[in-house]
Amino acid sequence: MINNFLMVGQQVLILFILIILGVIAAKAKMVNEKAVKGITNIVLYFVTPCVIIKSFQRTLDSKMIKNLGIVFLIAILIHVLSIILAHLIVKDNDESRCRVLRFGVIFSNCGFMSLPLQQAMLGDDGVFYGAVYVAAFNIVVWSYGLLLMSGNRNTISIKKLVINPGIIGVTVGFLLAILSISLPTVIAKPVEYLSSLNTPLPMLIIGFYLSRLDFKNIFKDAKRYLAIILRLVVIPLISISVMFACGIRGDLLVVCAISSSAPTAAMSTMFSAKFKRDTALSAELVSISTLSSLITMPLIVGLAQYLS
Repeated sequence: MINNFLMVGQQVLILFILIILGVIAAKAKMVNEKAVKGITNIVLYFVTPCVIIKSFQRTLDSKMIKNLGIVFLIAILIHVLSIILAHLIVKDNDESRCRVLRFGVIFSNCGFMSLPLQQAMLGDDGVFYGAVYVAAFNIVVWSYGLLLMSGNRNTISIKKLVINPGIIGVTVGFLLAILSISLPTVIAKPVEYLSSLNTPLPMLIIGFYLSRLDFKNIFKDAKRYLAIILRLVVIPLISISVMFACGIRGDLLVVCAISSSAPTAAMSTMFSAKFKRDTALSAELVSISTLSSLITMPLIVGLAQYLS
């Protein structure tokens, strides 16, 4: 069991080193918020779909298709569990703060933080199944997440649900796999090169937001710590327990454990800014939960590996 913790810890430490480089780059003013937003868009619209498509460049069998369905169902159920817990436990008199806190509990950084770790630990198989979790995340975040942050049902649209990078990547990748189409070298190589950016760029982005963290004020608000404990500890432990009780083992258990134990989604800050919510709080949730996850993720994922 200790070996499992150490292996996960080593992978998280590698990511942490990249995050520190992002902090250094921000402190040295090598990058600013405008540059980071540009990099974020590159990751969202080019790198992530390429990672997903690359992971689907394989021959699918009935077992793989069944496992994809299982991961998708698990991901949806974990989000439903998160929504219920957030609404039952997270309360605040300030509506803007309450919406941001609940969003931070419900949505994990299953793209930026989880896919690199899944790739490092499980290879293409990890990304293959992790991509389906990301697809489920995109469906929930562009429906319920949008409603939560905006407070307006009119913000939800079928177009936003269907046309987003995660869904497009899974759809294209799945169709190529089902039809047994291998990408020609002239396309496969650019996809491969862009995929290789999936680990360093997101970690540098997270480092930029961590550089803004005001350590003098981080202990003044107990509610954000309640939200972070729910996100990093309570939800993943409940998820792992239920999956184990239902007979989920192996890569599927580990993949879902990594995704469910990831820190607050970076999209929290983007949605907060878009709908004029408490952006400072959202940035703090992302930063503090990311910093804390360097301790919690090795423990949670190590446990999942031990159980699998």
